[in-house]
Amino acid sequence: MNNDRYIVGIETSCDETAAAIVKNGREIVSNVVASQIDSHKRFGGVVPEIASRHHVEQMTIVLEEAFKQADMTWEKIDAVAVTEGPGLVGALLVGVNAAKALAFAKQKPLIGVHHIAGHIYANRFVSEFEFPLLALIVSGGHTELVLMKEHGKYELIGETRDDAAGEAYDKVARMLELPYPGGPQIDKLASKGEASIAFPRAWLGEDSYDFSFSGLKSSVINTIHNTTQRGEDINKEAIAASFQASVVDVLTAKTWKAAQAYRAKQVIVAGGVAANKGLRDSLTAKFSGSGIPLLIPPLNLCTDNAAMIAAAGFVNFEHGKRSGWDLNANPSLPLK
Repeated sequence: MNNDRYIVGIETSCDETAAAIVKNGREIVSNVVASQIDSHKRFGGVVPEIASRHHVEQMTIVLEEAFKQADMTWEKIDAVAVTEGPGLVGALLVGVNAAKALAFAKQKPLIGVHHIAGHIYANRFVSEFEFPLLALIVSGGHTELVLMKEHGKYELIGETRDDAAGEAYDKVARMLELPYPGGPQIDKLASKGEASIAFPRAWLGEDSYDFSFSGLKSSVINTIHNTTQRGEDINKEAIAASFQASVVDVLTAKTWKAAQAYRAKQVIVAGGVAANKGLRDSLTAKFSGSGIPLLIPPLNLCTDNAAMIAAAGFVNFEHGKRSGWDLNANPSLPLK
């Protein structure tokens, strides 16, 4: 008897329209992503109305391509998983309604998935989870430390009090007049410069696992303004390197401290900023030889994709969790 389970994943929380088919929560059968970077680049950031319109235009295309790449039909699909939040409400609604329509028409279970849970479960394509594990989530709107003692259970032990790391990257990139998206541009510049500027590091107390990057962002902006007012040239490489060093030092130190305190058997990194080379190198160096395995997804699974949503949806499916036809977009959905 074949006990394999195939989940269709749909992701539209921001500016990627994505569909995927995943086998047993760990094997990617197909994973299709339609990016909107070129559409938003001229605005310097994501325009929600444009993002929603593109999702409507691309949804059927990416779904058909996912099934084509997988060489599968709906008869083999066991459930439809979709991001219900958090994210841009208009963008989320496109994916949620598409998933509801498909699940209803094909008579398949519907499973709502938390976007951050999806980022966490992108690591399951790398290696099986070992509990308790500690997850560092670093993305555009999230900087969090999450403790997991079993599949599908999340305990928030640290979070950002103001700007998330990704938001700070974007704001600093705009001040440096770097093209969108700014995070990768700063990472690239940082590799060419020296961390010669003493930007602040917010530790927030000895026992705190929370984060704060607002003060760092303000310090960088003030440095740029003061340099400009003096009529001096801005050393973008040095600013990028110094800014990134501050962010990475705090993320690495707090992750290491929490891993020790909670006796984590595994540490995983999740979210778009997990693609940052400076962060990957720093965490790898810190945990190398520590006896605590470090998991970081490949670059194509760090950014938003539907395979991660299907992987997290598989866990919900196995736990008997189903969503009703009243499933709705929830832009502020908490991770529970």
